Amino acid sequence: ASAIIRRYVDLGNALNATALNAIGTRYICLLNVTELNMIDPSSLKLASLNLSACSQLTKDILYAKAKRAFSDQHYLPAYYELIKPYLGGAPGMDLKALSKDNVNMDVSTFANLRRDSLLSLTVSEVENLLGINLSDLKKWQHKSPIWEWVQMQKQSELDKMHIGLTGGTQEGYINIVAQKFQSTSSASLGTVAMTLHLLPALLISFLMMLVLS
Repeated sequence: ASAIIRRYVDLGNALNATALNAIGTRYICLLNVTELNMIDPSSLKLASLNLSACSQLTKDILYAKAKRAFSDQHYLPAYYELIKPYLGGAPGMDLKALSKDNVNMDVSTFANLRRDSLLSLTVSEVENLLGINLSDLKKWQHKSPIWEWVQMQKQSELDKMHIGLTGGTQEGYINIVAQKFQSTSSASLGTVAMTLHLLPALLISFLMMLVLS
């Protein structure tokens, strides 16, 4: 399939809407960066694609093109449904803006957002993004990267959502989420969450020793 696509492009054919629909969801992820950059944004208006199995780079490139393609409909209710298949490549600032539009994002779409973008969202922004689907977040709380997001929030803030989310930072604790670097063949970076308990009594004793020394 990859060889056929490259032969098609080498013959000077355009990756227009007809070609994209012919390639379809099954093979769209085979396109390389050069081929992706050949796609005219307007072609996405007539294409029906699912990028869930694609690399993050593919999602990023096609999201930027889709954003341009549908820019004239940004303030219309239909915009969310048009941009939804490409949200896996959306930066955090775009998701924050989308949270103000009452889009009622389903949790499966939320779970497949770009990891760094999802982790940048506040509790209130997540509430606004999910809307009527917020209660479904409880069922997905242990799925990455949602679990990492939960661990980064204060438990007191999570409690305000009233959906039973647990695993947030308790008062007197600091959560540190560190990247675990993998080999270059790895598809993504994992995370390691470490919780450090502050010990006020030991801290006071240490300070007293410094004063008395």
